[in-house]
Amino acid sequence: MTDTLLTFEESLEKFDPAMGLEVHVELNTNSKMFCGCPTEFGAEPNTQVCPTCLGLPGAMPVVNRIAVESAMRIGLALNCDIAEWCRFARKNYFYPDMPKNFQTSQYDEPIAFDGHMDVNVPTEDGGIEVVRVEIERAHMEEDTGKSLHVGGATGRIHGADYSLVDYNRAGIPLIEIVTRPIMGMRENAPAVAKAYVAQLRELIVALGVSDARMDQGSIRADVNLSLSPAGDGGLGTRTETKNVNSLRSVERAVRYEMQRHAAILSGAAGGDRTILQETRHWHEDTGVTTSGREKSDAEDYRYFPEPDLVPVAPSREWVDQLRGTLPENPTAKRSRLQAEWGFSDLDMRDTIGAGAFGLVEETILAGASPQVARKWWLSELARRANDTGTDIAELGVTPADVVAVQALIDAGSLNDKLARQVFEGLYAAEGTAAEIVEKRGLAIVSDDGALSAAIDNAIEAFPDVADKIRDGKVAAAGALIGAVMKEMRGQADAGRVRELILDKLT
Repeated sequence: MTDTLLTFEESLEKFDPAMGLEVHVELNTNSKMFCGCPTEFGAEPNTQVCPTCLGLPGAMPVVNRIAVESAMRIGLALNCDIAEWCRFARKNYFYPDMPKNFQTSQYDEPIAFDGHMDVNVPTEDGGIEVVRVEIERAHMEEDTGKSLHVGGATGRIHGADYSLVDYNRAGIPLIEIVTRPIMGMRENAPAVAKAYVAQLRELIVALGVSDARMDQGSIRADVNLSLSPAGDGGLGTRTETKNVNSLRSVERAVRYEMQRHAAILSGAAGGDRTILQETRHWHEDTGVTTSGREKSDAEDYRYFPEPDLVPVAPSREWVDQLRGTLPENPTAKRSRLQAEWGFSDLDMRDTIGAGAFGLVEETILAGASPQVARKWWLSELARRANDTGTDIAELGVTPADVVAVQALIDAGSLNDKLARQVFEGLYAAEGTAAEIVEKRGLAIVSDDGALSAAIDNAIEAFPDVADKIRDGKVAAAGALIGAVMKEMRGQADAGRVRELILDKLT
């Protein structure tokens, strides 16, 4: 069944959006949150488990100290207060991939709380608006296992023939970062959501506490959204779109839910004008959400203190020590790098809007000039990401690849046109830039013999142009150069071709 939607503009005429974002970050610790099992991604199913993370009777958990440190560093980087005393709780609910039938988490006593992040949001006029997103809490918990639904067309449980469960992920340390309601954003709400998650992801990577790969689920966002009548200033009934795993999808999910809510509340969808408080599934292929389960409130989870774990009480000395390990503030860093790179406000807006800020930075650190890094990430690579509906960071091209392609151009082995074919090979994982040039036969031809033969063919095909050059009109050489480039499929050294033409005709 297809949802009825109002247009985005119609939604804003009638309603104001409020949203909250819950971002789950898998930490890159060597062992799990409460046991010594390894956390390697992609291992054979159910090979990284033990009695503790399987929830077997008599198994006792022990807190991972490095995970606690990572949680505090995240909290400090988000300008949070760090609790002097906090404890874990049991969050009771049943899922087949939750082996204990409860999740060890934190409830009313999170390790970090009352913070904020200043987010740079690109604006339509080419500038950047700084939006302060208030952080309610960042708390520690453990991840669940992973269900695989076999058969059927969607990969979901509905229509599947059977399901399998991999418990390798069960017990991996998670930090859940929860914002307070973000209000007053109106038409900018989708862009603010995307910019917040993008900047948070960059911060997490800078802290070194997670690889923050959205394609592997090591960072994923839940999007809470509600609408209230325009000018009301209140909060409506919310829905929670779960496990959105790309920056582009965060933006699209906010926009879609705004339009869907508005259709229901305005009566355009027919039936009861009531929003059901529920979880929603995001479908990347179709760009829609579908109903998941009716959303529970906190009391439905029957939280109670975890009896098998001692409270966490970090000393102020420990907190101050960790504070000294923090990276540069993201907002200050962007301003500094913009000046160093010589980027205009429009350049910076486009870089941030494409989700390429961190990639451009890494490319420059790997040896490219700011102009080269910007050229490739914001032209060829951004175009590819847009055409394929893929986040730019997930194209399969790394900053090192961009530097390698440019090095081949600088060495005279490629030109920009041929380089685009090398990027096609990189998207298809055909090897390194140099290997793709060799496999596809893309190298620039500088051999005078081969070039001379092609030039003779061009002179024969365009004798009138050749006569103009003989008469001193050297600008006409461009036509012959174009003919040579066409014959050699763009692989001729254009500079050397010009030299040889003039040698022959002047």
